[in-house]
Amino acid sequence: MATNDTRISEWVSESTELSADEQQQVSDLGLEYLRRILTSWVYDVAVETDLTELTRLSLQTGQQIYLKREDQQPVHSFKIRGAYNRLCQLTEQQKSLGVIAASAGNHAQGLALAARHLGIKATIVMPITTPEIKVDNVRRLGGEVRLLGKSFNEAAQAAKQAAQREQKTIIHPFDDSFVIAGQGTVAKELMQQLPDVDAVFVPVGGGGLLAGMAVYIKQLNPNIRVIGVEAEDSACLAAALQNGTPVDLARVGLFADGVAVKRIGNQTFSLIRHFCDQVITVSSDEICAAIKEIFEQTRVIAEPAGALSLAGLLKYCQRAQGKQKLAAVLSGANMNFHSLRYVSERCELGEQKEAVLAVEIPEQKGSFRKFCKALGGKAITEFNYRGDGREQAHIFVGVRVTQGNCELVQLISDLRKQGYKVNDLTSNELAKLHVRYMIGGHNRQQAKTERLFSFEFPEYPGALEIFLDTLGAHWNISLFHYRNHGAAFGQVLAGVEIDARDELAFFRHLHDLGYQFQEETDNPAYQLFLGN
Repeated sequence: MATNDTRISEWVSESTELSADEQQQVSDLGLEYLRRILTSWVYDVAVETDLTELTRLSLQTGQQIYLKREDQQPVHSFKIRGAYNRLCQLTEQQKSLGVIAASAGNHAQGLALAARHLGIKATIVMPITTPEIKVDNVRRLGGEVRLLGKSFNEAAQAAKQAAQREQKTIIHPFDDSFVIAGQGTVAKELMQQLPDVDAVFVPVGGGGLLAGMAVYIKQLNPNIRVIGVEAEDSACLAAALQNGTPVDLARVGLFADGVAVKRIGNQTFSLIRHFCDQVITVSSDEICAAIKEIFEQTRVIAEPAGALSLAGLLKYCQRAQGKQKLAAVLSGANMNFHSLRYVSERCELGEQKEAVLAVEIPEQKGSFRKFCKALGGKAITEFNYRGDGREQAHIFVGVRVTQGNCELVQLISDLRKQGYKVNDLTSNELAKLHVRYMIGGHNRQQAKTERLFSFEFPEYPGALEIFLDTLGAHWNISLFHYRNHGAAFGQVLAGVEIDARDELAFFRHLHDLGYQFQEETDNPAYQLFLGN
């Protein structure tokens, strides 16, 4: 393994003591996968994609940065590689009975196209929350779509039952040796295009792409660093490495849906732990910044999972020493158009070009003007305020910064020296997702009993009404804000009046609803602008 110690993530590979037999097993495993990758059937349907140098970004960072363009595949994602290679291994009887998979994204489209090319009937089970554009794409590519279940897990269970009932072969999206080998052909092309690369950054969902690329690269050149990149709210690989075995995450994030996997694959994990050097996690804001960067330099709109690896590369560059050749895999570009609003809102936060602050100012004439002068000429990007008769007012303000976190720290220090009470909300998800749109004053009437909760519920026709009916029929909803950006799940912030004697019944009711939720009553953004 490489020895450069850039500790900016949860896990960096360190040499472990292996017996001679274990070392031989790892070596044999690597050679077997190398053989499978070199003999993979992918190019009947897949294309060899470009390696594009991001010249402006290279100049900005002092590194040589390249993007492996899997958005150029016929289905705009690398998934076509593994799906086709797996289908090529089927027996004639298996082909005649057809295949089935559960997917709401790129695996569904890749499998549908691969199956059509081979004349195999493909059935794709998709949750009823799947956006219509994805359903239409799978049907256009020849797949039979069955909309079953409100979540991926429910769809996967339905697919498993149908496979047993109809004798169809399940094509797993990542935890299959031939799928892993097919994805590994991305590394084969990359090594031909840039053999002297120093580090390769690969997005991680279930781990198929990282496993395939890592094992191939390490067979050819063990000195090249292979770095997995995860969304911090879906970091199933980091959790597995911490526990020494794959584990289930309690919840996964919604934004980068292409990598929203609760549990890393068993086969993929066994490869990654031996052949991957490092794992980096990034925030949704950092992913948005990477989407913007890719668009500005290639005019391609990457999906969040597709831009994940570049976000990790940029984080790595913050501490990298010396000039290096760095390559990131743009794994897909199947962006839901309605998600672009969210990306636009959050990208400058990810670039550390905007700060979000809660500032207390005197409730008197001239205070706004005085505060603007206190910013020292910095541009205000957002200003929210609602008077409520107090002597002090809280304002929600966005400020443009050009030198990242260092400038933000200095700004807060300067404001405090001038007597302002400042809370930094730049990393407060509740503030950025909900509160900034709700500045309207405190609720004094229900202040003693109001509790605040954030919810995620599957998006399907009537879902919001059902949510309101089931919750509001039993308890008074005193605050409500709903956000959806074209994702499969809606995001709700709700204030609910709960007496102490009803608390047990309330939480039992939430459990019965089955929605993911989190209490936010103590969140400073709520307390400053909406709570008591």
